[in-house]
This record gives sequence, structure tokens and C-alpha cells, in this order.
Amino acid sequence: MPNTKKVYPRMSGLLLHPTSLPGRYGIGDLGPEAYEFVDMLKASGQKLWQVLPLGPVNGSNSPYQSFSSFAGQPLVISPDLLKEAGLLTQEDLDRIPALSYGHVEYAKVKEYKRPLLEKALDAFLALPEDDALVEEFNTFCKEEKEWLEDYALFMAIMKEHDDKPWYDWEPAIRKGNKTAKKAYLKLETVQREIKYQSFIQFMFFRQWKALKEYANKNGISIIGDIPIFAADNSADVWANKKLFKLDKDGHPTGIAGVPPDYFSKTGQLWGNPVYKWSAHKKENYAWWMSRIKAQLVKYDYVRIDHFRGLDEYWEVPADAETALEGKWMPGPKSDFFKVMMEQLGDDLPIIAEDLGDITPSVHELRDEFNLPGMKILQFAFENINDNDFLPYNYPRNSICYTGTHDNDTSSGWYHSASEKSKDKIRRYLSTDGSHISWDMIRCALSSVSRMAIIPIQDIFEDGSDRRMNVPGVADGNWAYRYYKEQFHEGLVKGLREMSEIYGR
Repeated sequence: MPNTKKVYPRMSGLLLHPTSLPGRYGIGDLGPEAYEFVDMLKASGQKLWQVLPLGPVNGSNSPYQSFSSFAGQPLVISPDLLKEAGLLTQEDLDRIPALSYGHVEYAKVKEYKRPLLEKALDAFLALPEDDALVEEFNTFCKEEKEWLEDYALFMAIMKEHDDKPWYDWEPAIRKGNKTAKKAYLKLETVQREIKYQSFIQFMFFRQWKALKEYANKNGISIIGDIPIFAADNSADVWANKKLFKLDKDGHPTGIAGVPPDYFSKTGQLWGNPVYKWSAHKKENYAWWMSRIKAQLVKYDYVRIDHFRGLDEYWEVPADAETALEGKWMPGPKSDFFKVMMEQLGDDLPIIAEDLGDITPSVHELRDEFNLPGMKILQFAFENINDNDFLPYNYPRNSICYTGTHDNDTSSGWYHSASEKSKDKIRRYLSTDGSHISWDMIRCALSSVSRMAIIPIQDIFEDGSDRRMNVPGVADGNWAYRYYKEQFHEGLVKGLREMSEIYGR
């Protein structure tokens, strides 16, 4: 068993998804602004950068609903770095339309970025076979074959079906029939799309690897995020049907969600198919272990979103109108983590997202494997009575957040909080509340928690209109971007001084 008395260094950092970086291309990407952000983290005394899931998103634009648990997000591929690689020209970049700096215009970004990436592909295909970039690509395809082939074929066939989900394809290919696959592979349009999908995955991982190496060299570790469930319309489910609870046509028989909680009075219906855990156990959780290992190449630490689902999960009938009709079902529990320890070692670089309606058995599972849980300061003062989110109740092995991507900004939360909550936090932090975000940042940094993470909106004292996500609301989420001038030298100095005085 892991050493529960291990001493961890105190660290702090910022929560910022790459899409939220500034820049002129309508969406944050992995180019120069990302490197500058790493420089700002270092200058401000931070050691952590937390991101949201970095997979290719579907129409909702949610990082938690991806076409693949392994693939990267094409929209954050940097045009500047493609030019640097000789695959685009300055003229190509100059043709990119002027888009908003303050939020992501997903539709407009997708409209220009696909043709841009196609042009980069054409330039790549024109390179000689012995070109170093071609050899690098071939190595990538060979090393990532386990997931890449299914993913590229899945995306190509979906394109042939005008982007209809796989469970609406004709029966043979829906079921993954080998003869049907071979027939599609003969189509020139499918062959081209497979080349395109493989190429953009290569470019994503090439750019991300370089950025992560730069961050690590500058003392910055990256925290990634694994959504516990796979999206229904994903290569994961299409290629691994036996691992999910589906009917003969590929439709989920049960879907994931949560019962009523802080965010919703009727609970949340996520729509993801739930796992057939008995099938995973028979294979020694091979798909999950491959998934975890892949994420630990991308990141230094991984947060498992909805950790509770590994102890027990809320399964709702597929035809239910609300999550109220669900019931708790057993997850793989400690068996899952014992296998993970066998393959990854005792000191698992895993963070447990243990928020919501949590039972003692979830805490027992977390603590059995010495995993740090999450403490949210906003929750500490929503409840004016003594509670586990108040800093004096924190265990050392925890991660303190002022808020998460699902919360309001700290300033927004405070201004909409009850008078009793406002009174408690003012008295607790000995403040008049005029700069509540920074009061909460100080509280997080001074806490006993081994890590403290601050959503970047809080250092800017942004209001509710600048939050990343409103759970249960379908439109308008995931579009936040900060303005470059917001992260000025005064903030860098203030954050560094505060982090130093609290030993971060």
C-alpha cells in the first residue's frame, strides 16, 4: 500500500483551458501565447497549470463530450507553429478572419480552421518520404495505432454520413463488421479523411508535447482532466461496444448523470452510456489502463472527474425525462485502483474529484489509495455552519480551489450569495469584501492543502459574465477567453509575493 505519511511539496497554480488563451485567431491555441502564459506562471511563482479535457469536442463544444478519450483537440492547433513547420505561409495566416478576442466563436473558428488544416495537410503530403517530419509522422502513427486507427476511421465514416452519429449508420458498419470496414477503406474520400485525421492528431500531439516540455523545463507541472464517462457518439463506444451497456442497435440502455445536487434540483442527465464493469474486469480494465497511461503522457497529474462513479454511479433509464428516475449502481471500487497500482506504481499521480453527494465509502476509496480530494472555498461559505470545505477542516493531502470551471467566479458568487454567507466570509477572512476574489486567493494559498488552484478569472476579479460553464445550461458555455492586457505585471508581482509568503 502507498505511504500515507509522504511529505508533499506545497504548490499552487492557475486553472485555464488552452481555448481561453488570448490571441488573434478566435480561440486560444498551443502557439506563442501558450508559451507566454507559461512564462507568466513562472514569473508569478506558480508551479501548476490545470487544464480541462483536451479531446475533439462535439457540437456542444463541451470538453467533457468528446469524440475520443485518446485524441487531441484540433481547434487548438497553432497556425503560427504550422507556419514555423513550413506547412503554411504568412499569406495563409493573413487570410484568417478577424474574430473576437474576448470569447471563442466556435462556429467561425471551425469554418476557417478546417480549410487551413487541409492546406497544411497538402503541404505535408508534398514532402519527400525521407523528410524528417514525414518520418516523425510515421513513427507517431505506429506508436498510437491502438486508438488512432479506430478514431480516424470513425471520423471518416461519420463524415460520409453527413456527421450523423454512429448509431444512426447502416447496420453493418454500425456493428463494426470487418467486411463493411474494408468497403469503406476502399473509398477515396475515406482514405483522404483518414490521412487528414491522422495528420491533425500528429500535429496536435507534436505541439502539445513541445509545450509540455517547455512548461516542465520551467518548473511548471500540468494537471489534466479525465471525464469519467465516454460520449455516446465516440470512437471509444463504437469500437468497444462490449464495454458499455447498449442495446443491439448501439443505443444506451442506461445513461449517466447525478441526482439533485448543488447545481440542479432535478439532477443532471449527461447522456453518456454507462460502463459494463463486469466486461472491463474480465479484461483487467485494459481499456481504462490504456486511457490513464495515455493521459499521463500528456499530463503530470490527472484529475478523475466524478470520482464517485468508480465507487458507485447514478444510472438513469435511457428514456427518462429527468435524472430523478435513476438509481445508484456499484462501480469497480478498489479493484480498479489495485490494477492501476500494479501498472503505474504505488504513488498514483491522480486527483479525485470528490464533490457532490459523497458517501463515506467514496472517502474510504479515495483514502485507501492516498488520493488527494478537492476542497472548494465557495462551498465553505454557502453553508454557514461547520462543514468539510472550511479550511480548518482540510487534510494535508487535498487540493484547495477558490472555485472550479463549473462554479461562478468568486466575485460573481459573492455578489449573488445570501447575506448570511457574505457575513460569514467577511468575518472569517477579516475583510470588507471589496476585493473578495483576492481574499479567497489568500485563503486558498494559506491553507494546509498540498496544492492550491485558482481559476484565472479570480485573479482578474471577473464577474459572473466571465464564467466558463453553467451546469445544466446547454448554450453559451466554454467560450471564455482572457484579454492579454489583463495579466499585467502588477498581478504577476502580487501573485508571486502572496505565493512566496505562504510557502507555495
